Amino acid sequence: MTSSPAVAGTERKPQAKQAFYQSKRFRQNLPLLLMLIPGLLFYAIFRYLPLGGLVIAFKDYNFYDGILASPWAGLKYFEILFQSSATLQIIWNTLHLSVLNLVFGFPAPIIIAIALNEVRKSWLKRWIQTIIYLPHFLSWVIVAGLVLTLFSIDGGTLNKLLMQWGMEPVPFLYRADSWIAIFVGSGMWKEMGFGAIIYLAALSAIDPSLYESAGLDGAGKLRQIWHITLPGLRPTIILLLILGMGRLMEVGFDQVYNLQNPTVLEKAEVISTYVYKVGLQQAQFSLTTAMGLFESLVGLVLVLSANALARKFDQGLF
Repeated sequence: MTSSPAVAGTERKPQAKQAFYQSKRFRQNLPLLLMLIPGLLFYAIFRYLPLGGLVIAFKDYNFYDGILASPWAGLKYFEILFQSSATLQIIWNTLHLSVLNLVFGFPAPIIIAIALNEVRKSWLKRWIQTIIYLPHFLSWVIVAGLVLTLFSIDGGTLNKLLMQWGMEPVPFLYRADSWIAIFVGSGMWKEMGFGAIIYLAALSAIDPSLYESAGLDGAGKLRQIWHITLPGLRPTIILLLILGMGRLMEVGFDQVYNLQNPTVLEKAEVISTYVYKVGLQQAQFSLTTAMGLFESLVGLVLVLSANALARKFDQGLF
């Protein structure tokens, strides 16, 4: 049975109207789409294009032959990496420092955001926000200088106070345990204020009437935080935790390089500083590319594992 011309015409009208609205919506959003181009170009040039260089990990790379013409080496450099006790120590150092940063640094912005959310005086809240956000905009060179000024054994502020109290100066930066504590603490101090911005934005989406209802039911501040604030922050916490798991094998080069010294190098040498010293300074590009590829694969596995676990609670990222 064939449809009549009248019915066919009525079918074409909604399609034509839909196409018209799609074209109109595209023209309206065109400026926003154009604004995406610089970001897309950045990721294409500096993130995806360099992935082709990972083939260096499987070659005896040299400048003369280039990436494509250098002879294949197979898994030679991966075998060298995992047969070396020094490399295994570097991987352990990276994992150790990253886990400490995650355990102590991840909850800090959440606690600060919740505390700031309870401040009722707007001027006080603004002052506190400014003070705790400011360290994020300091380079690690400046932060390392502040750390040396505070903890140096020769002229450090803290050791001067200890000497005034009749105590011996303590080599804070030359003991592995105290160096690790300073490393984690300086990272928290620099980044926790800026990280709290995300949680403050998530807190603004929580309905204030929930707190009013809880207060009428007799719930105190701690119960309101436990039963309203934290559940409201849970999607953001899980999202940032999944992303943080991907950086578990990544310790920032700037922080470690500016704080480490030869005395604590056994605990302070990490993958990023190893790649710089061995790959760039000693020109062992294939070896350090293999190390970088291993680091990336571990990060990928951790992200997928964390996301799979979050999906069991309907909070997966993808």
